[in-house]
Amino acid sequence: MTNDLKIFSGGSNPNLAMEICKNIGISLSTMETSRFSNDNLFVQINESVREKDVFVVQSLTTPVSDHLMELMITLDALRSASAKRITAVIPYYSYARSDKKDAPRISIAARLVADLLKTAGADRVLTMDLHADAVHGFFSIPVDHLTAMTTICDYFAAFLDLSKVVVVATDAGGAKRAGRCAKRLDTSLAIIDKRRLSDSDVQQGLVVGNVKDLDAIVFDDEISTGGTLVSTVETLKQAGAATVYVGATHPVLCGRAVENLSRSQISEIVVTNTVHVPAEKQFPQLKSLSVAPLFARAIKHIHTGESVSALFKP
Repeated sequence: MTNDLKIFSGGSNPNLAMEICKNIGISLSTMETSRFSNDNLFVQINESVREKDVFVVQSLTTPVSDHLMELMITLDALRSASAKRITAVIPYYSYARSDKKDAPRISIAARLVADLLKTAGADRVLTMDLHADAVHGFFSIPVDHLTAMTTICDYFAAFLDLSKVVVVATDAGGAKRAGRCAKRLDTSLAIIDKRRLSDSDVQQGLVVGNVKDLDAIVFDDEISTGGTLVSTVETLKQAGAATVYVGATHPVLCGRAVENLSRSQISEIVVTNTVHVPAEKQFPQLKSLSVAPLFARAIKHIHTGESVSALFKP
């Protein structure tokens, strides 16, 4: 099976790519990325990919524009090298947050980036926990949308008394995602009435649902500045929650997120390795789970033509 399979990694998360390859049982293919004196990126594939099934692993993390451009140049290089099929594996698709026209004269960048990926040479996309499910529809090529919900839920189920747990959505928009988690854990659901005033200014309101004397698990797709989580924890504590845990797929942790979260009353923040967290952003409450086995199984299913949705059947 692996004779026709090649996996390459961009510069955003090579550790995840290597772990995916280890789970599949192949070596990470090599390419060279450098910069010309005028700051232009240069990408060269170091081995033959002619008539191969190729996967490129690249999260759109800081610096997002550099990593996006590196991915597109890599896709174009692979197409020029006659790869049979090219799949862009994007564990964290950051532009999914730009999914609607909520201000005058702006771009719906999630759709724009989807178009750019196809133009660059991607035949399909493999991603995880998009900020909004509707972004899936922006692509005119096949998309396999994985979720880390099962991985995170199973982690909490291993040590918590689920009869004393409530799952919490940070706002009404995240209620569907949190609802799926509550269903898997067989717990009740609560929702925070939130008003977002700007990217970093969030106004919390009331808790819809009972959290008094319960262990609250706050589920979200990503942690950016941490402002929403900090205010959510304060609201839950005021409502009588006993202990607060957090589960989120993408630990973006920008701005003062590390400082704010490490000082908060959160007992544990469980994330995944879709985003590489450097040593300077590590703190005691942060626990990272690997999604490499899930991506490895998805890649094998795509390569052999099997169902990817079958990975999530109980």
